[in-house]
Amino acid sequence: MRKRVVITGLGVVSSVGNSVPEFWNSLVKGKDGAKEITAFDASPYRTRMAAEVTGLDRETHFLKKEARRFSRCDQFGLVAFREAWRSARLDKDLIDKERAGIILGAGSGGILSVEKYFRDFYQGKGRPSPSLLVSYSLATTTDLIAIESGLKGPRTTIATVCSSSSASIGAAYEMIQMGVADVMVTGGSDSICEVSYSGFSSLKLVDPEGCRPFDKRRQGLVIGEGAGILILEELEHALRREALIHAEFLGYGICADAYHLTAPEPNGEGVERVIRTALYHAGVSPGEVDTINAHGTATPFNDIAETRGIKRVFGKRAKEIPISGIKSMVGHCLGSAGGIEAVATVLTIKNGVIPPTIHYEVPDPHCDLNYTPNHSIKRDVGIALSNSFAFGGNNVCLVFGKYTPHPTLSP
Repeated sequence: MRKRVVITGLGVVSSVGNSVPEFWNSLVKGKDGAKEITAFDASPYRTRMAAEVTGLDRETHFLKKEARRFSRCDQFGLVAFREAWRSARLDKDLIDKERAGIILGAGSGGILSVEKYFRDFYQGKGRPSPSLLVSYSLATTTDLIAIESGLKGPRTTIATVCSSSSASIGAAYEMIQMGVADVMVTGGSDSICEVSYSGFSSLKLVDPEGCRPFDKRRQGLVIGEGAGILILEELEHALRREALIHAEFLGYGICADAYHLTAPEPNGEGVERVIRTALYHAGVSPGEVDTINAHGTATPFNDIAETRGIKRVFGKRAKEIPISGIKSMVGHCLGSAGGIEAVATVLTIKNGVIPPTIHYEVPDPHCDLNYTPNHSIKRDVGIALSNSFAFGGNNVCLVFGKYTPHPTLSP
């Protein structure tokens, strides 16, 4: 019998809120997290804007030694993990730690700390702390969470850049589906660094005016950062301990464009294929989908390809489905984007509110769907998709649903 997988814990750190309630309140109100970057000097680049995390009191969350040693990315991941674990009401001493694991997505990881090490070294600022180099491995956040939690089950880190976190959520789901684990910590964490910031700038994929997904004036993304962590749990395991269930994870799709290192397949064929794959494995028909969290990077070609792919799947009904582009608020958080947006998608189902796509003012004839412009809407949501499309054509689509008890199981 197919195992059912539910979400029992959520945690988030972002430019619009460093807890789930603050994050959700900001999304519903359409708050823009973009501001002038402070992590490094961005004056040589195309833009100085970023959706940077602020207001995270590190002294509250970490000992002084930890605050010095842990990279920005590691700190985001640990704070979001702790919130997710608390909200799941899990006791690590009462679960089988060998059947509880961690799969996280990663992007730039601790490169900001590495940049600081070499900058200090070459500028002759004394002997930089070797601890700045510890987080060079993309797996460091995963490892630190494992050490803190004591979880000894499946553990790995996935790096497919912009779809890393979504791919990790799918992989964590499969660990439970295969009976390898009862509980999985998943999602991702990432932080701004100069090397990725300069890279997107040199590719002319950033917009100095802000992130405007699907708007005709869009010029590109705004780099963001943060962490989104979910606790996935096998349903019967969750019911036995009377856990609060936020939503059900129904399935996912993953595929490749095999087209280009940075550009999407222009006709949306890869988008279509990954959505159809996700719906098939989730046992959901296109007519049952109530809303879509779009990848929505606000780059000219990506938004068109995503729109075309959605049309290919949903046909005439595509224009009836409310679509959210929350990167307009939180920026493109790269390795953590899928995790943060998965949290938003679960909250959309739980709260019956679809967040807006802000800065949408001038319609694009090539992007002619309902992007929930500028204001959130109340809507009962039974099934929601969350799309993530990365460089190299690494496509992932997640399918979430409102939890309904099985007639043979106790609620």
